[in-house]
Amino acid sequence: MGLPASLLPSSVVSSSSAFLTKLSIFLCAVLFHISLLAQDSASITVTPGPGIKPQPLNIHQPVNHQRFWLVTGVNVAGYGGSLIILNKAWYKNYPRSSFHTFNDDGEWLQVDKAGHAWTAYNAGKVSAAMWKWAGLPQKKAVWIGGLSSIFYLTAIEFLDGHSAQWGWSWGDMAANTVGSGLFIGQQALWKEERIQYKFSFHRKNYGDPVLEQRSDDLFGKTWYERMLKDYNAQTYWFSINLHSFLSHNSNWPAWLNIAAGYGADGMYGGFENKWLDNTGNEIDRSDISRKRQFYIAPDIDFTKIRTNKKWLRTVFTFLNAFKCPAPALMIDSKGKFSAYALYF
Repeated sequence: MGLPASLLPSSVVSSSSAFLTKLSIFLCAVLFHISLLAQDSASITVTPGPGIKPQPLNIHQPVNHQRFWLVTGVNVAGYGGSLIILNKAWYKNYPRSSFHTFNDDGEWLQVDKAGHAWTAYNAGKVSAAMWKWAGLPQKKAVWIGGLSSIFYLTAIEFLDGHSAQWGWSWGDMAANTVGSGLFIGQQALWKEERIQYKFSFHRKNYGDPVLEQRSDDLFGKTWYERMLKDYNAQTYWFSINLHSFLSHNSNWPAWLNIAAGYGADGMYGGFENKWLDNTGNEIDRSDISRKRQFYIAPDIDFTKIRTNKKWLRTVFTFLNAFKCPAPALMIDSKGKFSAYALYF
């Protein structure tokens, strides 16, 4: 979702996908709070006996029309409004073109694609929770929520396809579909999330003044810009709840997950480490290796922590989109092994 970052002025190379992910994550956060606060007031639970997993009551409830139209309005305003704002605040600053495609599959060692999938997964999850709160059956709520996240991100991709700066990316579309499919598939197979898709970030210190300046230009200076744009500092995780795969009388803690993560490092451009500085001089840092990184770490499923406080359940569910800081092991594509006492 962007032209090669090499040999472009640093003011131009700020990735469109990072900005769009920022917008989508903000939307996810807003919808999370609305849906989960509402869901708390409508949830029905059963206190299990020893060694028995909690099971939801299978009680059919009719559609609440007031909630249905409220959720419809929130989705239309959130998705539609953000697209209008995005079109006016972002794409109008770049020349338009006829519809075209752009192959960015090799950009950022696919960390940006992991971000697309994470956004689709969590947007679908939030939307489904809202439709369920409105009274739709579980299956229908899941399909509507999951597909709506794909439609939203497809609309963004359509805007890219008509911008001369970028183009329609089939790789982005595949990532969006995988993210939404991971949510829909688990609900269809298990009626619960046994594998959660999470995100983590750490502020990276680049040390070298030239690299730090490049990072400021490329990823932004503030912590939230770096969190959403710095692909060298992002990690995406599949957090597996082992308890849900074990027998009901297992002693494995229900809240303790094992997470496998993916990230990358050494990237100072989408495809290669070459760029023009602010004075137009070419900088070539091809000596810096671009490396994939693979992690394993414990994690927490916050939704498995029991509490009677509704606001705390809301916070826990929101936190479940993010990987809990914990000790971690890492091996990169160059064969380097590292251990972290606490990895963000």
